Amino acid sequence: MPDVLTASDSEQQQRRVAGHLASLGVDPGDRIVLAVPGSVTYVSVVLGALRSGVVPVPLDPRLTAYERDAIIADVSPALVIDDAAALAALLDGPEGMLADAPRCRPMHFTSGTTGRPKGVWSGLLTAEQASALVLEERELWGFAPHDLDVVVSPIYHSAPLRFAIGTILAGGSVAVLPGFEPASFLDAVATLRPTSMFCVPAHLQRLFAWIDEHELSPDVSSFRLVAHAGAPCPEPVRQRAHDLFGTDVVWEFYGSTEGQFTACPAPEWIAHPGTLGRARPGRVITTDDDGQLWCSVPEWARFTYWNAPEKTALAWRETPAGPAFTVGDLGRVEDGYVYLDSRREDLIISGGVNVYPAEVERALEDIDGLDDIAVFGRDDERWGQRVCAVYVGDVDEQTLRAVATARLAPPKRPKTYERVPVLPRTATGKVRRTLL
Repeated sequence: MPDVLTASDSEQQQRRVAGHLASLGVDPGDRIVLAVPGSVTYVSVVLGALRSGVVPVPLDPRLTAYERDAIIADVSPALVIDDAAALAALLDGPEGMLADAPRCRPMHFTSGTTGRPKGVWSGLLTAEQASALVLEERELWGFAPHDLDVVVSPIYHSAPLRFAIGTILAGGSVAVLPGFEPASFLDAVATLRPTSMFCVPAHLQRLFAWIDEHELSPDVSSFRLVAHAGAPCPEPVRQRAHDLFGTDVVWEFYGSTEGQFTACPAPEWIAHPGTLGRARPGRVITTDDDGQLWCSVPEWARFTYWNAPEKTALAWRETPAGPAFTVGDLGRVEDGYVYLDSRREDLIISGGVNVYPAEVERALEDIDGLDDIAVFGRDDERWGQRVCAVYVGDVDEQTLRAVATARLAPPKRPKTYERVPVLPRTATGKVRRTLL
């Protein structure tokens, strides 16, 4: 059974994290890389850093050295934590001072069509901005002292970490599962009686399959909030979630590492099938002439891409509602409700993990004997999509797989490889992934 972290215990741990970081000379604005599996300790370390103005950089611990080293070189961290013992050691410092609210957001990395991961950097917030950020999340999701948030997704992702942070800051408690397995999840629900969780559709699919296989009728009445996002949710899965947890419990939302666009309670989806919901409070969503969705956000929700001013400039524009950003998704707004027509052309969403073909291609393109390669997504019943590759050249498939294993985290590795005489390209040389 996972450990439970209470707000009072976390507060003490956060103070020791703040003191430990200060004793090491880690100053506000400095970065610390966290490349370890999730745990309740992870939550306290992140909050202790944030409330000291130190910027946590959460990384997937499954990243290869090829992937991780490039990010570390980019952020020039004051500290790299890459094992559980080093993480726990941060709780052994003298008590330090903490701000009332996090002074920044974690710097999560997101890839793009260029293939180079980009750090999403909020800058250091003023006390007023920091308080507004906490209050916004609390008012939307109802985080409260009686809450117990169960973390079932990898905590280095922005959404599960955000829900855990919001719960602790509201005086609630958090439990972190080492991974999602339906049996252990249901055991935790029966024993801990959690009130909230964030999940992706693949979690729900696995849960429902397990329930059916074992003919179970689990008691999930303790939940007041089950939020899902990260990938399009198949209609049968959404309906089953509504039936199991209740339409007064289930929400879905649309957003990205860069920021959140919408939130949609189940009754609104039922009334407006296909919608992603309405813009979150303080936001205005519009479309441009090409159908791209743009979201204006409050000042505390703005960002730049770390060390990438050109990419930052492309992501932002001025609108009548204020500065707005886009992640390139196409959609429409009807009577205030947002609908997604298509994700970014090159994006593959596999089990809630964003995979960008350009990043995978870049990791493989220098292999001897490989003349050309294109990565794309195919529909997959379990994961939503799976990563596939077609290639031109004399290299054998085992070599491709070996290099992918050495350079790419598991979700990014192509599951199938197919040799073709030539890749389909447009007149301007762009790969026509839709044909693949």
